[in-house]
Order: sequence, then structure tokens, then C-alpha cells
Amino acid sequence: MKSSPLSAFSIGVVSGMRAFSGPALVSQKLSAETPNPLFNSRLAFMASPKVANVFKVLAGGELIGDKIPHGPDRISPPQLIARLASGATSGAVLSEARGASVRVGALLGAAGALAGAFAFFHLRRYLNHDQDVPDPLLAVIEDAITYGAGWAVVK
Repeated sequence: MKSSPLSAFSIGVVSGMRAFSGPALVSQKLSAETPNPLFNSRLAFMASPKVANVFKVLAGGELIGDKIPHGPDRISPPQLIARLASGATSGAVLSEARGASVRVGALLGAAGALAGAFAFFHLRRYLNHDQDVPDPLLAVIEDAITYGAGWAVVK
């Protein structure tokens, strides 16, 4: 897993697209690394296989929930706050694991989540409403982009 300001921002964008995706991807990657890159860190719990499994279950539930019509918009305040927290956490953990600034990683992760949430909300709305692309198809494409981009960031 490379660490750079762009990595923290990018995992934030992924978290803005799907709130649990960033923590799930980062935790899964770190739980497979030996030695634990977060050893003696306050964030060491994120490298636990149990935590990685919990995030994977939550992320899976989110993938299903996104396909349900009439769910809350990702840019509504509660949803957006969750995405900002997810992006900040993912950016901080990613940065800490690679010896970069946790604070900068958290700020960049939150900024990426904000950008990702709004950009993909409006893109999906445009494609669905103005271009008549079926929303379930857009949801599946967005899932693929989210996890494809996320794995590229954490590897």
C-alpha cells in the first residue's frame, strides 16, 4: 500500500461513493500484512482480521441497500457526515500505516469523501434523469468503480 497525499484523498473519494468501502478496503489490506504496520498505534485495531470482517459485512450491506429505491441521498447531512468520517478514518489509517502524517491523511480523506459524494451523486443523477440510464445499472457500475479504484489505492 503506497502512501501519498493523493492516496489519502483517493481513499476518501472511494468512501464518498460508498461509506463503508474505504474502511473495508484499508482494513482488509492491513489485516493481511505482516508485520502489522500499525503495531503500537492507536489505530492498530484497523489491522485486525475481525475488524476487517465487520467492515466487509457492513460494506456488503451497503451495496445491497444502495439498490433499494427511495433510500436517503448520500449528500443528505447524516449520510454525508458518515462519509466524511469514513474518509477521514480511512485516510488517517492509510497514512499512519505508511509513516505519513495522520492529521494530513484524515483531512485529505475527508476532503476526498466530500468531493466523491457530491461528484458521484450528481453524475448518477444526471445519467439517470437526463440520459435515461437505469439507476440499478448505474449502481452496479458505481460499485465496480468504487472497489476497482479502492483496490488500486490500497495495493
